[in-house]
Amino acid sequence: MGNGTAGNEALRVAMADKGETVESLAGKVGVDPKTTARWLADGRIPHPRTRIAVANLLGRKAAELWPEPFRRRDLPWFREWAELEQDARSLRSYQPLLVPGLLQTEAYARAVLATGGLLSPTEVDEIVAARLMRQRVLEREVPLQFVAVIDEVVLRRRVGHDPSVMAGQLTHLAALGERECVQVRVIPAENPWHTGLAGPFVLARMPDGAEVAYLDNQLRGQVVTDSADLASLGARWESVTGEALPRRRSIDLIREVATTWT
Repeated sequence: MGNGTAGNEALRVAMADKGETVESLAGKVGVDPKTTARWLADGRIPHPRTRIAVANLLGRKAAELWPEPFRRRDLPWFREWAELEQDARSLRSYQPLLVPGLLQTEAYARAVLATGGLLSPTEVDEIVAARLMRQRVLEREVPLQFVAVIDEVVLRRRVGHDPSVMAGQLTHLAALGERECVQVRVIPAENPWHTGLAGPFVLARMPDGAEVAYLDNQLRGQVVTDSADLASLGARWESVTGEALPRRRSIDLIREVATTWT
C-alpha cells in the first residue's frame, strides 16, 4: 500500500500489472507526466476525481492506491464521494425517502442510522460526526450551491420514536431553504409516479466544470463518471424538477407539515 510519504508501491504494482508507464498513465488521465511521477516517488495524492479515473483505469479501488484520504469516520464505501462533495461547486440532489445528509439535523441523522440496529452505537456516533463535518461545505466562504428535490413523503414519514425529531428537522430544512445558496423543492404527494422514484441520486459540478454523480442503494454507493450515465441522470433531474413545487411554495409546505409534528 502507498503510504503518502515514502512512495507508492501499490500504484507502481498496479501500473506494472496493466503495462502502464508514467507517460502513458499521465496521457490517459490528462495530467503532466511529472505529476504522475510524484505520485510514485513522493507519494503525492491526486485530486479525488483523478484518483477515481486512475483507479478505474488500473482496475483497482482508489482506497487501495491511496488509503490516507479514506481513513475517515464515515462508511468506507462513501468516502470517495465525501471528498468529491467537499470540492464541488454545486450539488443537485434528489431524495425520495430521506432528507439529504447535508441538510439533516443531528437528531434526525442519529434516528436514521440507528434504525434496524445494523450499526453499533459507536459506529452511529462516528458517522453522525462525519456527516456534521460534511455540512460545513454550506458554510465556507464561497458556499456550495445546493439544490435538493424531495418527495412530500419525506416530510410526513416519522423518523425516530419522538415526533420532535421530525419537527426539528423540518424547521431546520425550511430555514436552510431560505438561504441564497440552498434550494429545497418538494414534489407533492398527489403527483403520479415519476422517473425519480426509481432511486436517489446526486449530481456534482466540479471546479473545472466536469460533472460526476453518486448513486445509493441498500448495500453501498457508487460514483458515476461515464458520460452516457451522467446524461441519463441529467434527464432524470430535469424530470423531477418539473414535478416539484416552486421554491417558496415548497418552504411553505415544509413549515405547514412541521406543525403537524408538534
